[in-house]
Amino acid sequence: MAKDVLKAELTAALKSGGAHADFDRALKGFPFKDAGRIPPGVPWSAWQLLEHMRIAQADILEFVASANYREKQWPAEYWPINPSPSRSEWSESVKAFRRDRKELQSLLKKSDPLQPIPHANNKTLLNELLLVVDHNAYHLGEFVLLRKLLGNWPT
Repeated sequence: MAKDVLKAELTAALKSGGAHADFDRALKGFPFKDAGRIPPGVPWSAWQLLEHMRIAQADILEFVASANYREKQWPAEYWPINPSPSRSEWSESVKAFRRDRKELQSLLKKSDPLQPIPHANNKTLLNELLLVVDHNAYHLGEFVLLRKLLGNWPT
Protein backbone atom coordinates (compact mmCIF):
# COMPACT_ATOMS: atom_id res chain seq x y z
CA MET A 1 0.00 0.00 0.00
CA ALA A 2 2.72 2.51 0.95
CA LYS A 3 4.62 1.70 -2.25
CA ASP A 4 1.49 2.39 -4.28
CA VAL A 5 1.21 5.82 -2.65
CA LEU A 6 4.91 6.45 -3.27
CA LYS A 7 4.54 5.47 -6.94
CA ALA A 8 1.51 7.73 -7.37
CA GLU A 9 3.32 10.67 -5.76
CA LEU A 10 6.43 10.13 -7.92
CA THR A 11 4.31 9.83 -11.07
CA ALA A 12 2.58 13.10 -10.24
CA ALA A 13 5.88 14.83 -9.44
CA LEU A 14 7.34 13.76 -12.80
CA LYS A 15 4.45 15.30 -14.68
CA SER A 16 3.17 18.28 -12.71
CA GLY A 17 4.85 21.39 -11.46
CA GLY A 18 3.19 21.46 -8.07
CA ALA A 19 4.15 24.89 -6.75
CA HIS A 20 5.82 25.96 -10.00
CA ALA A 21 5.26 25.87 -13.74
CA ASP A 22 5.49 22.39 -15.19
CA PHE A 23 7.09 21.57 -18.55
CA ASP A 24 3.97 22.15 -20.62
CA ARG A 25 3.11 25.43 -18.88
CA ALA A 26 6.69 26.70 -19.20
CA LEU A 27 6.71 26.02 -22.96
CA LYS A 28 3.11 27.04 -23.71
CA GLY A 29 3.05 29.90 -26.19
CA PHE A 30 6.83 30.13 -26.41
CA PRO A 31 7.66 31.91 -29.68
CA PHE A 32 10.14 29.89 -31.73
CA LYS A 33 11.79 33.13 -32.91
CA ASP A 34 13.18 33.48 -29.35
CA ALA A 35 14.60 29.95 -29.10
CA GLY A 36 18.16 31.07 -29.85
CA ARG A 37 18.13 34.49 -28.17
CA ILE A 38 20.44 35.01 -25.20
CA PRO A 39 19.70 38.07 -23.05
CA PRO A 40 22.63 40.03 -21.56
CA GLY A 41 24.09 38.29 -18.53
CA VAL A 42 22.47 34.93 -19.29
CA PRO A 43 24.77 32.05 -20.31
CA TRP A 44 22.33 30.09 -22.48
CA SER A 45 19.37 30.25 -24.81
CA ALA A 46 15.97 28.62 -24.36
CA TRP A 47 17.10 25.98 -26.84
CA GLN A 48 20.18 25.15 -24.82
CA LEU A 49 18.09 24.83 -21.64
CA LEU A 50 15.45 22.68 -23.33
CA GLU A 51 17.98 20.40 -24.95
CA HIS A 52 20.02 20.10 -21.74
CA MET A 53 16.90 19.03 -19.84
CA ARG A 54 16.07 16.48 -22.53
CA ILE A 55 19.59 15.06 -22.59
CA ALA A 56 19.86 14.82 -18.80
CA GLN A 57 16.46 13.15 -18.45
CA ALA A 58 17.26 10.69 -21.27
CA ASP A 59 20.60 9.98 -19.64
CA ILE A 60 18.99 9.08 -16.32
CA LEU A 61 16.42 6.92 -18.12
CA GLU A 62 19.21 5.05 -19.86
CA PHE A 63 21.15 4.76 -16.58
CA VAL A 64 18.28 3.01 -14.78
CA ALA A 65 16.94 1.01 -17.73
CA SER A 66 20.05 -0.32 -19.44
CA ALA A 67 22.94 -2.44 -18.26
CA ASN A 68 24.79 -1.10 -21.32
CA TYR A 69 24.72 2.51 -20.08
CA ARG A 70 27.66 4.66 -21.14
CA GLU A 71 28.44 7.69 -19.02
CA LYS A 72 28.47 10.96 -20.94
CA GLN A 73 31.23 13.56 -20.71
CA TRP A 74 30.38 16.63 -18.65
CA PRO A 75 29.60 19.24 -19.87
CA ALA A 76 30.28 18.58 -23.56
CA GLU A 77 27.63 15.90 -24.03
CA TYR A 78 24.99 17.56 -21.86
CA TRP A 79 24.82 21.08 -23.31
CA PRO A 80 24.40 21.98 -27.00
CA ILE A 81 27.01 24.44 -28.24
CA ASN A 82 24.83 26.08 -30.87
CA PRO A 83 22.33 28.43 -29.18
CA SER A 84 19.81 28.23 -32.06
CA PRO A 85 17.89 25.14 -33.18
CA SER A 86 16.02 24.40 -36.34
CA ARG A 87 12.25 24.10 -35.98
CA SER A 88 12.52 20.34 -36.34
CA GLU A 89 15.24 20.13 -33.65
CA TRP A 90 13.06 22.12 -31.25
CA SER A 91 9.98 20.01 -31.99
CA GLU A 92 11.88 16.72 -31.67
CA SER A 93 13.43 17.79 -28.37
CA VAL A 94 10.02 18.63 -26.90
CA LYS A 95 8.58 15.31 -28.12
CA ALA A 96 11.57 13.33 -26.82
CA PHE A 97 11.37 15.01 -23.41
CA ARG A 98 7.70 14.04 -23.09
CA ARG A 99 8.32 10.53 -24.43
CA ASP A 100 11.19 9.88 -21.99
CA ARG A 101 9.16 11.27 -19.09
CA LYS A 102 6.38 8.80 -19.96
CA GLU A 103 8.93 6.02 -20.17
CA LEU A 104 10.18 6.87 -16.68
CA GLN A 105 6.58 6.76 -15.43
CA SER A 106 6.07 3.40 -17.15
CA LEU A 107 9.26 2.03 -15.62
CA LEU A 108 8.06 3.17 -12.22
CA LYS A 109 4.75 1.29 -12.65
CA LYS A 110 6.66 -1.95 -13.33
CA SER A 111 9.37 -1.55 -10.68
CA ASP A 112 9.96 -1.33 -6.97
CA PRO A 113 11.28 2.22 -6.51
CA LEU A 114 13.14 1.20 -3.34
CA GLN A 115 14.96 -1.79 -4.83
CA PRO A 116 18.65 -1.19 -5.64
CA ILE A 117 19.39 -1.47 -9.37
CA PRO A 118 22.51 -3.64 -9.73
CA HIS A 119 23.62 -2.26 -13.12
CA ALA A 120 23.09 1.33 -11.86
CA ASN A 121 25.63 1.25 -9.04
CA ASN A 122 22.86 -0.07 -6.75
CA LYS A 123 21.07 3.28 -6.86
CA THR A 124 17.32 3.04 -6.47
CA LEU A 125 14.75 4.18 -8.98
CA LEU A 126 13.45 6.48 -6.24
CA ASN A 127 16.81 8.23 -6.05
CA GLU A 128 17.05 8.69 -9.80
CA LEU A 129 13.45 9.87 -10.21
CA LEU A 130 13.92 12.44 -7.45
CA LEU A 131 17.01 13.60 -9.34
CA VAL A 132 14.93 13.99 -12.52
CA VAL A 133 12.18 15.90 -10.70
CA ASP A 134 14.69 18.18 -8.97
CA HIS A 135 16.77 18.81 -12.10
CA ASN A 136 13.75 19.56 -14.25
CA ALA A 137 12.23 21.91 -11.66
CA TYR A 138 15.51 23.80 -11.38
CA HIS A 139 15.87 24.33 -15.12
CA LEU A 140 12.17 25.01 -15.68
CA GLY A 141 12.54 27.88 -13.22
CA GLU A 142 15.42 29.17 -15.29
CA PHE A 143 13.35 28.74 -18.44
CA VAL A 144 10.52 30.84 -16.98
CA LEU A 145 12.99 33.53 -15.88
CA LEU A 146 14.54 33.51 -19.36
CA ARG A 147 11.08 33.98 -20.87
CA LYS A 148 10.50 36.94 -18.54
CA LEU A 149 13.82 38.47 -19.62
CA LEU A 150 12.90 37.95 -23.28
CA GLY A 151 9.51 39.55 -22.67
CA ASN A 152 7.46 36.56 -23.77
CA TRP A 153 6.17 35.18 -20.45
CA PRO A 154 2.44 35.81 -20.05
CA THR A 155 1.64 37.99 -17.07
